[in-house]
Amino acid sequence: MKIKLLLFAAILSLAGTTALAHEHAAHGTTTPARAELASMAAFSPDGLLHVVSKEGAQLVLRRSSDEGRTWLPPLVVNSRPEPIAADGDSQPKLAFNRNGDLLVSWTKPLARPYTGEIRLARLDKGATTFTEPLTVHKDRAEITHRFQNLVTDASGRVTVLWIDKRAQEAAKTKKQTYRGAAVYSAVSTDGGRSFAPENKVADYSCECCRIALTLDHDGAPLALWRHVFAPNERDHALARLKPDGTPEQVLRATFDRWKVDACPHQGPSLAVDAKGTRHAVWFDQRDGDGRVFYGRLPGGPGNNNQVEGQIPVGGPRAAHADIASAGGVLAIVWKEFDGERTRLRGLRSTDSGRNFTPLELAATDGNTDQPRVIARGERLFAFWRQANEGFKVYPLP
Repeated sequence: MKIKLLLFAAILSLAGTTALAHEHAAHGTTTPARAELASMAAFSPDGLLHVVSKEGAQLVLRRSSDEGRTWLPPLVVNSRPEPIAADGDSQPKLAFNRNGDLLVSWTKPLARPYTGEIRLARLDKGATTFTEPLTVHKDRAEITHRFQNLVTDASGRVTVLWIDKRAQEAAKTKKQTYRGAAVYSAVSTDGGRSFAPENKVADYSCECCRIALTLDHDGAPLALWRHVFAPNERDHALARLKPDGTPEQVLRATFDRWKVDACPHQGPSLAVDAKGTRHAVWFDQRDGDGRVFYGRLPGGPGNNNQVEGQIPVGGPRAAHADIASAGGVLAIVWKEFDGERTRLRGLRSTDSGRNFTPLELAATDGNTDQPRVIARGERLFAFWRQANEGFKVYPLP
């Protein structure tokens, strides 16, 4: 029965329902009205909290100097309204370049179902209006360019990744078989003002799970995504990227061997600690049990070919986990429906993921977005948007 429920949740996600909708479907409860709650939060280098969320056909930036207790007047990201994806794993993203400029990326849905373009706008440090959005990729075909993420490095380079179906479309034309979609990247060396032609990172990614993206121990972009390994195992792949956005190598990162012909709409999260150890959380099915898992990934110091320390996270209803590391602390947060309320729960480790202390952070009766772990210097916070309570920030011990 559990397998059938997971498959049902996956099918619902492919049909474009919200993350909460398929969560409630899996729990056998009534699906609530659709709400596009997907938001993103980050602290700027000067400690100001920035939150980007959708309002109608525009993204809005809110800023707070007191960890979300009060807010400055909002700024509109895209002055001209356009379609914006802000639901489940399709989230706006934000990052700061080395000059302190704010970069916001999002997916603009197109007329055909499941198609889109990756858009980006910049707020220069000290400015009060965003630049006109640009489309990151040169390819303008009305196909899938969705589920974007971005990262900036110390050199000022901006790297954007997304799920792309141009290779799948080409295979259809040639009547060839093609598993899933692909991951593409585009790189900017002028702070996000322009992008070089995109490059393929890998064939055969899952079609609608978010991509995790961070910096490795030496500052190279490091990406983790749900991959479709032959013949149809939906585990995860890991790749370090070169300065031009092409991969040094694509490694298999998880080995749960989940055979499912659907997308679960639950992407992974990735963190690299000060020692260079790679930590991840992800959703998979293992031994017939669909769960969130934590593990230390291959390729890190002293760990070259297997997942270490893999453990389940939360209970059987845990979903949409996020992970981050700062100040010697590794933190995981996720949401979990307890039969009556949706709870925000967490784990905290001070020994690089070998032992964890549980955290009970919040609970709500209404719809919720996916939670995030965000860092300000060496402190970690949980950020969670709740339909009833709004944007909430919880300091982690």
